[in-house]
Amino acid sequence: MSRGHVLLVEDDAALAELVRWHLERENFEVEHTVDGEEALLLARESPPDLVLLDWMVEGLSGIEVCRRLRRVADTANVPIIMLTARGEEEDRVRGLETGADDYVTKPFSPRELVARVGAVLRRVRPALAGEQLAYADIEMDTAAHKVRRGGAPVALGPTEFRLLKHFLEHPGRVFSRERLLDSVWGRDSDIEPRTVDVHIRRLRKAINIGDAADIIRTVRSAGYALDSEGAA
Repeated sequence: MSRGHVLLVEDDAALAELVRWHLERENFEVEHTVDGEEALLLARESPPDLVLLDWMVEGLSGIEVCRRLRRVADTANVPIIMLTARGEEEDRVRGLETGADDYVTKPFSPRELVARVGAVLRRVRPALAGEQLAYADIEMDTAAHKVRRGGAPVALGPTEFRLLKHFLEHPGRVFSRERLLDSVWGRDSDIEPRTVDVHIRRLRKAINIGDAADIIRTVRSAGYALDSEGAA
């Protein structure tokens, strides 16, 4: 089972191959590019679970790529680890202030980098930590196929369960109907995008128990997100 989809943006071919080998050995799926512009295109076409981003790459700089990823709804919450030979405190602060979640200075140990990737993903994707998912007052046991909200059991159909599981794995992240179709129904599905709206309504009806706030946020012209801050 894949531990996550990593987009590696690195123009040093030998280093990129080394990092890819260590990540794939630990069951990560790796997509690689040497170019900043292409990295933005790849991230928008298929948002990764994490980006490993070299500061100095071809085309756009790593800092600019990071800045632009943070401006787009689909990638705004994707964790980013900067890879760079620039070790000064000012550079580290600049990278973190631009939106990076972690900062690794070259040369580095590939094993340590893989460990950092795993640690960052566990923080942002609870699914990687085990069979229990939780966000706000919603809890899911993926093994027992059970959901509770505020301690009360929630009955969900198979599709609504998969939909909620996907949201719980990526809390706060906005997904378009097309992206949800790919992730929840599968890329070969013939289902119309508007069908997603039907299942979102069913999911809302099931989990909005009593006076519970609507935790699924609708983002106009963008899609849906699991977002307690936007609940009303």
